[in-house]
Amino acid sequence: MAERRMVCPICRRELDAATRAARTAPFCSRRCADVDLGRWLGGDYRLAGAAEETAPEGDGPG
Repeated sequence: MAERRMVCPICRRELDAATRAARTAPFCSRRCADVDLGRWLGGDYRLAGAAEETAPEGDGPG
């Protein structure tokens, strides 16, 4: 069975066997891992889900 080709999701560089086993996998480097983290923290990525419903004003406890 052929080994699957793995590429960095940020720079699209192909990962070799040593890089796939490294702490930064699935990224090729710490830099690409940090870029991805920055995108998550900056709100560039969003998870699909149901829209939040807000309660009408005045219907809160109290």
